[in-house]
Amino acid sequence: MEHVTVTALSHPGLLRENNEDSLVAGPWTLTGTVTGNPQTLVFPLGSPLVVAVADGIGGQPAGEVASALVARILALHGPALDGEDAVRDVLDLCDREVYAAAARDPARATMGTTVAGVVLLAGTALVFNVGDSRVLGWRDGGLDVLSVDDNPPPLPGRRTVSLLTQSLGGSREPGGIAPHLTAVPLEPGFRCLVCTDGLTDPVPGDVIEEVLREHDHGRAAYELWRAAVEAGGPDNITLALVGTGEE
Repeated sequence: MEHVTVTALSHPGLLRENNEDSLVAGPWTLTGTVTGNPQTLVFPLGSPLVVAVADGIGGQPAGEVASALVARILALHGPALDGEDAVRDVLDLCDREVYAAAARDPARATMGTTVAGVVLLAGTALVFNVGDSRVLGWRDGGLDVLSVDDNPPPLPGRRTVSLLTQSLGGSREPGGIAPHLTAVPLEPGFRCLVCTDGLTDPVPGDVIEEVLREHDHGRAAYELWRAAVEAGGPDNITLALVGTGEE
């Protein structure tokens, strides 16, 4: 029987006191906490399965609340995400709910979050994102960036930029979102990495590629986390390695 393996890890990094990242894998959510070791879950391949990360916007209030809310909504609606329209609808719902939660508490005004993930269907993987969390695909021994960063171009000599051009919530008033969606074939041995920018900002793509070439599952997740920490661990680090196989 075909199955999906999800190996997940979340850590605050070395400089942040709180973890404002959240993660969802099917009905399972991880919000505002720390996994001491990579956690591996196995799901049957068939019904829609969503795996995603959400990264609360730093420098604005209650990022952990916004990311946790999005993770819970995705977990609740995940089994109904049977196509691109359904994914767009649930991301619009997430955006509205983040704004509604912020409106109920002045201390949470402008709270927001990014989101990036994949919905696994029979024969297709729907990749989605809003913001600069990423989905990286592994194919033919190399990495492809399957998501689209919502950032302006970096300054000359800089590899990254922290400014967001869109997010879920994050402003005084809602202005609507334009989620990025890409359908890719769910071929045998499909493998991808879903992660927040706490991994991809400090760790160059060639280092991530080398880790995934040499390792899989829990060891790969640990080595990716270690690479981010050795690069200074400037932000929360949350990642999920997703792969298909047969028993």
